[in-house]
Order: sequence, then structure tokens, then C-alpha cells
Amino acid sequence: MSKNPIVIDAIINGEKYKTEKQAPPRENPTNPEEIVGFSPVNTQEDTRKAIDVAYETFTTWRRSSMDERIERMSRAIQKIKDATPPEIAQLLSREHGKALYDSKGEIAVSLMWMEFACDNVKEVLKNEVQRHDNGKTIIAKDAIGVVSAITPWNYPISLSTIKVAPALLAGNTMVLKPSPLAPLAVSKVIELIANEFPPGVLNLVHGGEADVGVELTSNPKVAKIAFTGGTETAKHIMKAAADTIKHMTLELGGNDAAIVLNDFDVNDEKAMRRIVISNFLTAGQICMIAKRIYVDKSIYDSFVERYIEAANKWIRVGDPFDKNVTIGPVNNEKQAKYVQSLIDDAKSKGGAQVVKLGEILDQALYEKGYFMQPTVVLGASQDDPIVVEEQFGPTVPILPFEDEEHAIHLANDSIFGLTSSVWGGEEEHAIEVAKRIQAGTTMINTAAVQGLDVRFPFGGVKQSGIGREYGKEGLLAYTDTHVINVPDQLDLPYIPE
Repeated sequence: MSKNPIVIDAIINGEKYKTEKQAPPRENPTNPEEIVGFSPVNTQEDTRKAIDVAYETFTTWRRSSMDERIERMSRAIQKIKDATPPEIAQLLSREHGKALYDSKGEIAVSLMWMEFACDNVKEVLKNEVQRHDNGKTIIAKDAIGVVSAITPWNYPISLSTIKVAPALLAGNTMVLKPSPLAPLAVSKVIELIANEFPPGVLNLVHGGEADVGVELTSNPKVAKIAFTGGTETAKHIMKAAADTIKHMTLELGGNDAAIVLNDFDVNDEKAMRRIVISNFLTAGQICMIAKRIYVDKSIYDSFVERYIEAANKWIRVGDPFDKNVTIGPVNNEKQAKYVQSLIDDAKSKGGAQVVKLGEILDQALYEKGYFMQPTVVLGASQDDPIVVEEQFGPTVPILPFEDEEHAIHLANDSIFGLTSSVWGGEEEHAIEVAKRIQAGTTMINTAAVQGLDVRFPFGGVKQSGIGREYGKEGLLAYTDTHVINVPDQLDLPYIPE
């Protein structure tokens, strides 16, 4: 594992594109004194050039065969597999802070989706031909054009490949901008993919929302925006895109509720462990993680007791490269301070009890980095910020509910609706409760990444997003439906000559 800082560049028209300006160095959140690498700051003009290149390339790439696209993507998948063990996963852990097993898991999910896309795209996007009493109709799935992809720092590789694979396989071209808080590993992956495609098909730029982001969302040559990130940023994106009516896939924030029914077995250690993982994997920095737990009052006390026991067994905070560690640091200082402010607010109101969880393996290292010891918050109210807002960090409130009607009301009492979960002993009953929750995905007796299946669509309702990724819907999201009518009866009898 190299400790030397790496330098990444933009990629425009198949070539590395050098810039004079660099972003602030990407530090290692485990030890902020260590610089992991440097990324550039592209200008609005650079971004416009990348879009122009993608726009010109689209005219020829859209005519490529599906077999060629699949072959090129399959080669890229193999290149990523070859690079994963010694380089990409380690680099991701260094710049992000997530434990090494977690980084490997992110890459595994990314490859799983890319392979699913390759295996299914030909069938999903094939022309549908219908013969009927008025002739023949062909329903084609056409490429849209230039796609702008803007991706976040929490799962930078998977939330980029979730866009890249279907877009390119459908015949689109793309300009992608990763987050400056985790730009290094994903740029390596994008470079590997871009090298397997003709120049200009996949381009990479870096920078901020005020210049690069504005160009990616307002340029008239961009036909579709694929964005994963915060709801407030998405509002600005929608306004920027309004003048040219762009296609959009927006996977946004979530404040995902977990409902624990009265027939849930609190002594089921494996189930309790799944709940804990659903709260604290990646230090709680996942859009689809369970961020608030509602427990039937009849089992509330015993649930909390067993939950704390399970958390104390699983949570070990420390160096992401330590095999005993399950949770690394928070990605950046700003996020750590925000999460701490929610915890402090809950404590200051007098009613909330904050319980620290797990074990800190190296106190000296803990004090160096952006570490936070995971906590559970007891006694918070429904309108406290730690319940209302998306924490995106290693803390979770647990609240009691009176009955199922009350639980469903509490779960739906949010502007968000990304995922949710229902935990209980009787599957059919849990499913009936799940049907009443306003969410894009609801899982039964599991939650978060543990219940993710790339074969099925994923996305949110309400202010958690627009559109779906993964599954067949995730492939169709990068196409336009094109209807070609070939009628037998060309002259209509009711139109006078």
C-alpha cells in the first residue's frame, strides 16, 4: 500500500487534461496529517469542452452495436477486477475512511451491477415489434444523448458505476464529476472504463458546484442529469435544468425509518446484529441506512437492552486497515461536527440520553482523526432535529410507539421516503405494515445494504428523489421511447378528399 500522494487529472476526449489549479489536498480522515492525493479544479470552460466532445462523439457512438458496447464494458469490468486487490480498495479506504472490508464490498456491488447491466441490456433495450389490425408498430429504446453525472463522496465508486454502465451501454456519452471529498479511487475506476471506449464517450471533470456543476446542469447540449446527493442541491439542479427540460434521475437524501413490531424476537442475536449494521455501516454515511428506529412500547426496554449488547459486540472503531475494525472515521471534519451538533442538541433539551457504543481500539489514533464513537439516543421526541434530519453519521435515535397506526404515522412523518424496514416475527403481517409506508424500498427483517439487490429498482419518493436506478428500470432510465408506426391503411376514410 503506497503512502505517496497520488495526483489525478481530468479526462477529456480520451486524454488526461492538465489544469493549473488544484483542489485542497485530500487528507486521510484517519490521520488528517497524511495527504492521500490531489485532484484538479476544472473551469467552466473545461467543462464546456468536455460536454462539446461528448456531444460530437454521441453522433457516432449511438450507432455502435450493442455487442460492441457490451464487449467494451466487459473488458472494463475485468480491468477493475484486476486492479481491485492491490490498489483501488486500499486507496478508497485511505481517502474515505471506511474500513477495508467495506471498500471491497462497495467495489463488489459495483461490479455486480455492471455485470447485471451487461447480461441484461440487450434483452431490456431490444426493439418491441407489435403487429395489429392496422399494421405494425415498432417500439424502440433510443439513446438520449450527453449525460451529466454528479456523484457524492460516501459511495463514490458504486454511485458512479450505477450511472456509467447503463448510460454507455444504451449508446449515450457522459461527463462525470465526482465529489472532491473522495475523488481519487473513483477517478482510477473511471479511467479504466474510459480507456476501453472510444475517446469522448466517457469524460471526467473535477470542481465545485459554482462553475463545473452549473455547466453540467445548464448546458443545452446535456440531455440528461444523473445526480446522487443532497435534496437542497437537487433543487438548484432542477432550476438550472428547467430552461432546456432535461431528463433527470435524482437519488437524494433519506431519513429511513425502521419499525420494530411487538412480535420481533429481541433475543435473536443475528437479527439484532443486522439492525446494528443497518445503522452504523460506513459510520452511518449511507443514504439508505436506517436512521431512526421505532419500537413497540411493549418490547421497548428489552429491545434497547439487547440492541446495546449487540452494538457493543460488533462495533470496533479504529484504523480502516485493522482487520478487527468494523467502523472507521467520518469522512470529513464538517460532517463530524454536524453529527455532533445533532447529538448535543438532543442532550441539551434535557430529555435525551446518549449512550456510547462499542470499543475504541486505539485511543491515540482516535484523537488524531475524524473519529466519532457511535451512539444511540434515547428519549428524543419526534420533532427533535436528530429525528427529523438525516444525520449521515454514527448515531441513531430509538423511540417507542403506541400501536401500529402510530408507528406508520411516525415513519411517514417526513419529507423523505428513500428506504424503510419492518422487523417482526410474522412475515405476512410485516409485509402488510410495509405496504403502508411511503418509501421507494421497504425491507423485511433487514435493512440498508444488507437488503440491496441490484436486480431490482432503487430510488425514493417524496423529496428523496425522482426516477429509479438498478434493475431493468435503471437500464431504461437512459433511453427515450421511440415509436415507429407502419400502418397498412394509409388513407383514413373519415378524412374528406
